[in-house]
Amino acid sequence: MNANVVISDCGDSALTAKAVGLGPEESWRLVHALADVLDSIRLHGVQDVVPTYDTLLVEFDCARTDHDTVRGILWHEAARFAATAPRTRAPRRFVVPVVYGGEHGPDLPRVAAQLGLTESEVIDLHTGSDLTVRCLGAPAGAPMTDGPPFPAPVPRLASPRVRVEPGSVAVAGRQAV
Repeated sequence: MNANVVISDCGDSALTAKAVGLGPEESWRLVHALADVLDSIRLHGVQDVVPTYDTLLVEFDCARTDHDTVRGILWHEAARFAATAPRTRAPRRFVVPVVYGGEHGPDLPRVAAQLGLTESEVIDLHTGSDLTVRCLGAPAGAPMTDGPPFPAPVPRLASPRVRVEPGSVAVAGRQAV
């Protein structure tokens, strides 16, 4: 067993493996390493493996496998990893074109004012370093990334938008999507 993982049933056809007692980076590495291993071994009956920041969801066909089998594999694989286990797959790099300001970025002036920066400084910080995709969120697998190295978290809107243009980039807290 791995003292840094708690495995729980999630309904009749899924389990979660949650990293505990670790920092954010170590938790992320552990659940993503587990996801990589489960993807590579192609366990009979497993339908989907969904890693997030600190939790792995494993969905399976309960007519082809069961909680105990999947839990056993998760315990076995978790026991093999230290919190600093390297990823089994090399990271991929994506370049995402972004247009800032005006009709393409109506919040840019507000975000700059909240951060005490110029609009150009916000853009420079947003484009100045690679952002790590930590998990895929909603809607439709939107890549949730670490946010840019802004001097403070960006507050969420008081009232969420009912529609966001496809291809939009959003920043809230210390995350981006």
